[in-house]
Amino acid sequence: MAKRDYYEVLGVDKSASDDEIKKAYRKIAIENHPDRNPGNKGAEERFKEAAEAYDVLRDPQKRQQYDQFGFNGPQGSGFSGFGGGMDMDDIFSMFGDIFGGRGGFSSFGGFGGGSQRQQYRGNDLRLKVKLSLQEISTGVTKKFKVRKDITCDHCHGSGAEAGSDTETCPTCHGHGVVVRSVHTMLGMMQTQTECPTCHGEGTVIKNKCKHCGGSGVVKGEEVVEIKIPAGVAEGMVVNVPGKGNAGAHNGVSGNIQVLIEEEPNNTFVRDGQDIIYNLLLDFPTATLGGDMEIPTITGNKVKIKIEQGTQPGKTLRLRHKGLPAVQGYGSGLGDLVVNISVFIPKTLTKDEKEKIEGFRNSDNFRGDSVTKESIFNRFKNYFN
Repeated sequence: MAKRDYYEVLGVDKSASDDEIKKAYRKIAIENHPDRNPGNKGAEERFKEAAEAYDVLRDPQKRQQYDQFGFNGPQGSGFSGFGGGMDMDDIFSMFGDIFGGRGGFSSFGGFGGGSQRQQYRGNDLRLKVKLSLQEISTGVTKKFKVRKDITCDHCHGSGAEAGSDTETCPTCHGHGVVVRSVHTMLGMMQTQTECPTCHGEGTVIKNKCKHCGGSGVVKGEEVVEIKIPAGVAEGMVVNVPGKGNAGAHNGVSGNIQVLIEEEPNNTFVRDGQDIIYNLLLDFPTATLGGDMEIPTITGNKVKIKIEQGTQPGKTLRLRHKGLPAVQGYGSGLGDLVVNISVFIPKTLTKDEKEKIEGFRNSDNFRGDSVTKESIFNRFKNYFN
């Protein structure tokens, strides 16, 4: 079945505000909530579909990517994407503020009553990395020493001292949630919230670990290797799953989000996937022509031919000598664009002045010999 446009799913315009999007999602979620529609697969699918749409449209970065690329937004290769669907665990762990739950957990065992086991999720971490154009052109693996929550070695993440037992939570009787009924304008509704005593686990520890205080995690350091794909750009975020803070009680680890920054380059200027190189020719070479070597982004040099009578402002385009496209943002390789300028000396020797004076009256060196057509072509080359 083809995916529906996220704005259509929520019934809002593309110009809708964050508040309008949230209200639209809340309305659909209440109408199709599994507790109100037990056994109704259609309502459950609409509930999931609305949650997926809200997950994207509530996030400014995801929303911008969706508006630009649709469902083909950047995903895979370490990039956080969207459009992959959501399950019930994702919905209730991420949108607890709307449904009365609590963020930082994933639930297992379904909805609408019955026993549930909650699993903690560690917080995400954010890092910045500065990359040179050379590193961006090939991709690079960076190592970071990260201070974060790690699994407690003493209790191996359980939160309990060796030999200590757990017992059923006296508040929720092992369910991990407490249920209450409330009167609303829609009628009587039952809501499930996390048990305040066991925090959703269904059990309590008799003798907590002395090293971690029963959480199963302690502060520590870890060296993390992060692979940055080729072609990334300033402001992009590389998502590294499972390398963030460890989850309490052997829960799920969070992610590391790496913000890309580009270092200035003294040789090249980046323009998307293209690389611009400004070549300053001496007057004799511009006039007579010749061969020259110029650098490339890979560090190698390439030979180019300078035509006789090359004018300032002319550009040369060397195909596929630029940067690769990062997945989801185009394809192939960019070009190396050479912008040509001509150096005019400010000071001359007496002999040089005499030689140049000899050309003053030559038709080839007269400014008024330049035709309108040649001026047009010169500016056309400059802007191409």
